[in-house]
Amino acid sequence: MIRLEHLTLRREDSLILDDVSLEIQPGENWVILGRNGSGKTTLLEMMTGYLFPSSGSVTVLGHTYGEVDLREVRKEIGYIGPSLMEKLTLRDPVWEVVATGAFAYLRFYQRIPQEVKEKALALLEDMKLGPLAHHAFGSLSQGERKKAMLARCLMVDPKLLIMDEPCAGLDLYEREKMLAEVDKLRRRDTGVVYVTHHVEEIMPLFTHVALIHGGRLAGAGPKEEVLNEDMLNRVYDLPIALEWAYGRPWIKMKPGGIPS
Repeated sequence: MIRLEHLTLRREDSLILDDVSLEIQPGENWVILGRNGSGKTTLLEMMTGYLFPSSGSVTVLGHTYGEVDLREVRKEIGYIGPSLMEKLTLRDPVWEVVATGAFAYLRFYQRIPQEVKEKALALLEDMKLGPLAHHAFGSLSQGERKKAMLARCLMVDPKLLIMDEPCAGLDLYEREKMLAEVDKLRRRDTGVVYVTHHVEEIMPLFTHVALIHGGRLAGAGPKEEVLNEDMLNRVYDLPIALEWAYGRPWIKMKPGGIPS
């Protein structure tokens, strides 16, 4: 589904990515995990074709970037990220914002087909946002907006869904509601790549984890193998205790050893 080969990105004297190779197979759902500035979002921008490496190659859904019309590839990819939400019109009704995902528009300026409207309303009902469908998008809470953005992505039944910190800025209640919707993607034939800082967001949906540290791949593979205390201690430079409960990993800080 995705193959990244020897990706390197340089910006002036800074090395942002350093020889990163990663292969994601059909049926696998990945979390990309790491500290601020480690290169997580940079990898996502390369997967969506909005950023190109200084060297290396990117192949997504069988298409090698640089040899294909990226506009066509993006029709098969759903994306949730802060940059997209900022471009939407807050006064538009929620169902209409969701419906724009069927055409990758930011806003409609013509009649919306009835079947598109019905699909948008059905997705909102499934996410328990049906009563808000005719409200202005800007009247929604942050958590509700992010769930609406997920519904927008699903308008085209994407083969690949890329999510950049979809729970950022949410309180515990809103985060758990959003994660419940993310975990329901197990019902769909859609590959998911999810970026986060937080280990506890790794739901049962996710099968694999890639740990990024200082622009390099510190570890990648099945989540139970990669997520261990030794690996997390190295990546985060903190004394971490790891526990698994309810199909999710949870971390605790051991006393002492925190850098001053």
